[in-house]
Amino acid sequence: MADKMKALVMTGKQELKIEERDIPTPKDDEVLVEAAYAGICGTDNALFNGLPGSADAVPPIVLGHENSGVIAGLGKNVKGLKVGDRVAIDPNIYCGKCEYCRTDRFELCDNLSAVGVTRDGGLEQYFTAPEKVTYKLPDSVSLAAASSLEPISCAVHTMKIMEDITPYQKALIIGDGYMAKLFAQMLRAYGIQRVDMTGRNDENLAKEKAELKLDKVINTTKEEITENYDVVIEAVGTPETQEAAVEHTNKGAQVMMFGVGAPGQTFKMNTYEIFKKQLTIKGSMINPNAFEDSIALVASGAVEIEPYQDNILSLDEVEGVLNHTTPKKGKSVVAVNPNLK
Repeated sequence: MADKMKALVMTGKQELKIEERDIPTPKDDEVLVEAAYAGICGTDNALFNGLPGSADAVPPIVLGHENSGVIAGLGKNVKGLKVGDRVAIDPNIYCGKCEYCRTDRFELCDNLSAVGVTRDGGLEQYFTAPEKVTYKLPDSVSLAAASSLEPISCAVHTMKIMEDITPYQKALIIGDGYMAKLFAQMLRAYGIQRVDMTGRNDENLAKEKAELKLDKVINTTKEEITENYDVVIEAVGTPETQEAAVEHTNKGAQVMMFGVGAPGQTFKMNTYEIFKKQLTIKGSMINPNAFEDSIALVASGAVEIEPYQDNILSLDEVEGVLNHTTPKKGKSVVAVNPNLK
């Protein structure tokens, strides 16, 4: 192994620079990962623009919290993994000591750290991660697909904190982006049979209806949502879509606010309707204890990933995507080392 590597470093707000760096040395309870693929998501865009993600990213920092790769080195206390293992990384590292960790609400940890947010992540050729957040992959899960286990695990957490999901219920997904496509598959995997989706483009919606076997698609630029639903997943994060999520509910419905709004953003709700319908409205924060289920969903084929990874980028192309000089539609994944399989 060479002594040097290439790293894409966020050196300041809206500033990225490719640097040559020393390959890091794992601590006693860590592994060294040769990066294969790293996903780019809305959190990376927020961090690039100086906004918080699950935690604050303080430059200089290497982003990339959706990661897969191959073990290239081991700390002396690592027992459950070996060099050459194909792995994915759960980026979130909990302190285990705060009130929230001690009451099994790890996602609310007061001292959260995260690979690719508070410590260097996967947009470099080698990075380190604690063994406890490193998951060995089955042969049936490709490294490209594995780079999306983190967003899948966030959706799994959303499913876990819902109550009484049953097949008869009707579900609406507001939005038709990458996470919406994951939720469409996941709702059925968890038992709900009727799944509808909203979007803003007829061609995209027609494609998604066919591929995801949706019952109904609604172009909200042309038509109204005319039904109410038992489960609504808001996957956009704007006041307009958040208001629609609460409005189009049956009595006893659950509304999951998954889309991340801007800090300080608000939306209006009819509080009497919340009372009258006995609504449950929840936020969903990151992904505690969800990676095993995520791996099982992908390995079984219940959730497909690679057909919805629209753009495979190099490290050199990331800045243009984040600063919108060369924007990409759909999900972008960086092939840090596409030779790894």
